Amino acid sequence: MSPSPILENLLYEKRSAIAYVTLNRPKVLNALNQATWNDLRTAFEDARDDAEIRGVILTGAGDKAFIAGADIGELAHITAVEAEQSSSYGQAVLDLIENLGKPVIAAVNGYAAHAKFGQPEVTLGLIPGGGGTQRLPRLVGKGRALQLILSGGMIDAQESHRIGLVNEVVPAGDLLTRAEAILKQIFANAPIAVKFSLEAVNRGLETNLAEGLSLEASLFGLCAGTDDKAEGTSAFLAKRAPQFHGR
Repeated sequence: MSPSPILENLLYEKRSAIAYVTLNRPKVLNALNQATWNDLRTAFEDARDDAEIRGVILTGAGDKAFIAGADIGELAHITAVEAEQSSSYGQAVLDLIENLGKPVIAAVNGYAAHAKFGQPEVTLGLIPGGGGTQRLPRLVGKGRALQLILSGGMIDAQESHRIGLVNEVVPAGDLLTRAEAILKQIFANAPIAVKFSLEAVNRGLETNLAEGLSLEASLFGLCAGTDDKAEGTSAFLAKRAPQFHGR
């Protein structure tokens, strides 16, 4: 496992095949300025390229917020051209995270864990610029997404869970423990199958059903040619635990 890079606005640590990425600007509720976006890119590129890392947990420092959103102090002085560039850069970082090829769990702490999710950009004269207008409808549907985006209102954790924005709601003290447990459950499975499952879902959502099914069949075929597939099927027939090696 390679050493973790030293980052200005993040805490970044690697332990037992898990990379921990912690936003570390608690005085401004972990707001995202350009330097923090740069650090996020560096951390996730490192996690992607480190063969010993099999999953990532993203969380925030402090007990008040996971991510408060954009850094308003920086945003207040940005030009139109700079705003477009900043939006595109943030979108690219989020694409990196989404398509990392390894599972990433957002352990949402602070305000979010205790109650609040929202897209308040319209209250600042803006629209969501980090992908919110595109990813949110894909997660919760067009109607719910528009209500959140156009109202600038907030919803609590239970409502977020009900509409499918978050997978689970757990007590704040159990947050990292539960995230680690989910990753360890994933780690018990074949690494290549996990990677291709992520690819099939993410790429399939961007195309029509017929093309998605074709992609699924191709990736299914690639999995069938791996040593892990031979090990997994043999272990099942022999009624023993499989020993996967990611090849």
